[in-house]
Amino acid sequence: MKNRRRSIVYGPLIAVLGFCLISCQERTEKKETAEGEQPLKETFTNPLLPSGPDPFNIYHNGYYYYTSTEGNKLVLRKVKNLANLSEAETKTIWTPPEGTLYSHDIWAPEVHFIDGKWYVYFAADDGNNETHRMYAVENSNENPFQGSFEFKGKIAAATDKWAIDGNVFRHNGQLYMIWSGWEGDSNGQQDIFIAKMKNPLEIEGDRVKISSPTYEWERHWNEGTSDSNPPEVYVNEGPQFLSHDDNIFIVFSASGCWTDYYSLGLLTFTGTDNLLDPEVWVKSDEPIFTQSPENGVYGPGHNSFFKSPNGKEDWILYHANSEPGQGCSSHRSPRMQMIQWSEEGYPILGTPKSEEEVIEIPSE
Repeated sequence: MKNRRRSIVYGPLIAVLGFCLISCQERTEKKETAEGEQPLKETFTNPLLPSGPDPFNIYHNGYYYYTSTEGNKLVLRKVKNLANLSEAETKTIWTPPEGTLYSHDIWAPEVHFIDGKWYVYFAADDGNNETHRMYAVENSNENPFQGSFEFKGKIAAATDKWAIDGNVFRHNGQLYMIWSGWEGDSNGQQDIFIAKMKNPLEIEGDRVKISSPTYEWERHWNEGTSDSNPPEVYVNEGPQFLSHDDNIFIVFSASGCWTDYYSLGLLTFTGTDNLLDPEVWVKSDEPIFTQSPENGVYGPGHNSFFKSPNGKEDWILYHANSEPGQGCSSHRSPRMQMIQWSEEGYPILGTPKSEEEVIEIPSE
């Protein structure tokens, strides 16, 4: 009887303790979810979100900071595991005032941490595409989700022509910006330009053109889906700096984004030091990343690159469509996959992954 009574006493106690442990665990998991600390996924499938044109992200102090084109505002997402992007902490960091030269068509934002401050570079206009220029906002807080982003103005070369898709990078201690622009004042062709920067908010001197759409695969413009497509326009845009060992590259998007032929091209720096010499930038004669109808991926482009958290892997983040003929719409969704390197040190992007393929996350 003594043993039985003890079991009667301890039985409910054990049940209560077990309930407490489960309840505490559930509360902890809910607290972590509320704070954006999602359980680490080991694998993922593309796309990462249903929509997100022109995706860009960096990895800083244990977090990915992601942004993409929203059209009328700047939005940041913060997450430890990019495969959890749909559950990321999200914040609108800046909304433009009405009636300015930068109130509309906010395209291709990029977030950078430079010299202890956060910068988001973006293109915007006043509702008329011909006024598109590049601008920046700045936040001096160590955590970009704290403090505020202040508008710092236009970033333009001396000629101050139409400009979009600015990418900022540092090479040998010098800041540079590369972007897509018009050589003159009318639409018809987008070229890739480069310039030195005095600081994160000012371009030094004028721009230098280093690429124009010359190959057939760069000049698809009339295979779109509707009569609303622009007139004959040849496109080089979305340039991104990429380096590996001693090799320097710029990966750019080519052909109209309203076509399924939107793809990525490669510029290779063949000089010794002067990045502003157009003669030493050599373009590969074929695209390095293009549509894969067999994998159900169309119009892949406007990418960025990032390192895995352990620093050992290189990954590409890009947008693409899941069906042919979807063009430059909100159907463009962000996707990622690891890239490889040839023995000569050239990037091998491979084929866009199918939405059915299960992929291991970037190495922690």
